[in-house]
Amino acid sequence: MLDPTELYQIEEDADAVLAASPAEDGLSVGADAEEPRVLLHHLGGYIDAGQAGRLAIEHLLSSLPSSLVATFDVDQLLDYRSRRPTMTFERDHWADYDEPMLALYALRDLAGTPFLLLTGPEPDTQWERFAAAVAELVERFSVDVTLGINAIPMAVPHTRPAGVTAHATRPELIDNHEQWSTVAELPGSAGALLELRLGQNGHDAMGLAVHVPHYLAETEYPHAARTLLDHVSVSTGLLLPTDALTEAAAEIGADIERKVAGSEQAIKVVQALERRYDSALAGEERPSLLAQDQPLPTADELGAEVERFLAEQDHGTA
Repeated sequence: MLDPTELYQIEEDADAVLAASPAEDGLSVGADAEEPRVLLHHLGGYIDAGQAGRLAIEHLLSSLPSSLVATFDVDQLLDYRSRRPTMTFERDHWADYDEPMLALYALRDLAGTPFLLLTGPEPDTQWERFAAAVAELVERFSVDVTLGINAIPMAVPHTRPAGVTAHATRPELIDNHEQWSTVAELPGSAGALLELRLGQNGHDAMGLAVHVPHYLAETEYPHAARTLLDHVSVSTGLLLPTDALTEAAAEIGADIERKVAGSEQAIKVVQALERRYDSALAGEERPSLLAQDQPLPTADELGAEVERFLAEQDHGTA
């Protein structure tokens, strides 16, 4: 494997940014020095039903103070022909290029607690080197827990609370989350490999996958993004803003209800999903951390939905 250190570049003021007090950042509330340092990550290009992960990350970057900490050399990681970046053509010349960026940011939550956020396109190549590079950054910036977020399409109704599947390198990290007590073989991802390798090297890592109604998987679904951030807050202690996502969820929710009400077939589908959901929930005795008990998908259901979703994404970019 090539040297992972040569895959990224750390900003000169990275340590100063993370060491700066809330007052220096213009924040009035102090950060708790005893809080574990968190690295939150979401990589675009794998599976993100309802674009929930993207919406959550964009919301954090637009709502909280942030500074660039490190950037990755995307030329070594991306297959541009499979995911062609957008370029702007104006009359007789190329005017702009939407340059892909895979970067690590330092943010502060509503209480002034610092945390790290890794976001950008999922690497197409060099997954092992990428995982090793992130592990170096985890050690370099004294990260206590790494947490990945994404969203999976499921046969669940939008009229019920969104479920979340949790996984981690140690059971203690997800004691208060719903457990998935079966085995499935799923398409791999750079984020999943990162979690695996971090755990094998003694670092705490976990992931949260929100369940998005399969009939809403291709549209923006801010309700799922808000659910993800709620669970991130519960899992890490970070105080994350969700007001804008809540407002967007209410608007889109009302639109969904209008569209469903206008289709007899859609009404029947949603009612069937509700009966299935409620039946599964009636036999579920485990408490939920957010008082939102959720029926868990079977291995076949999850595998089938992920495979279907990925196939549709590949078809759309071909």
